[in-house]
Amino acid sequence: MSLCNFCIAIQYLPTSKGRFPGASRLAGPARFSSSFRRLDIGANANQELVDKFCCLRDMLSVDGNGDAALEARIQTGWKKFRQLVPLLANSDISLIGRGRLYSSCVRSSTGMLQGSETWPARKENEVALQRVEMRMVSWMCNVKVKDRVPSKELRERLGIDDIILILQQNRL
Repeated sequence: MSLCNFCIAIQYLPTSKGRFPGASRLAGPARFSSSFRRLDIGANANQELVDKFCCLRDMLSVDGNGDAALEARIQTGWKKFRQLVPLLANSDISLIGRGRLYSSCVRSSTGMLQGSETWPARKENEVALQRVEMRMVSWMCNVKVKDRVPSKELRERLGIDDIILILQQNRL
């Protein structure tokens, strides 16, 4: 099974444990399916059947829902966020500057929202994406849960819009 660079990059990232329906561990170094089997297609050839696979930097699943794609995008978003933590959590950079960096690098079309135009609209997926974003936003603002600062106020400090609004604007 050949993998694109995106698949190779995300196959070793930790996954969220039960954060949204359909979340599961990525299995093995060269597979994205926890269960697979071979199908004999004749002429001494076999075809591997998988539950989900990577195609054009997007995860596609057999059942057609967007859970696999969302899981992959969240992992990519965390990867980009962790690469930029020295800048995003730097108190010497203004919150507006950090918000712009976050919007352009982590949340942009190359980060968490890549391919979101084609995701099926499910409330569970939107909530999962919003939770991940708010964890990142809280980290950038150096705010803990016990501080009880509303999400809207944190987004205003960074000068960013709600990710659900961006997701709705991106849809075809």
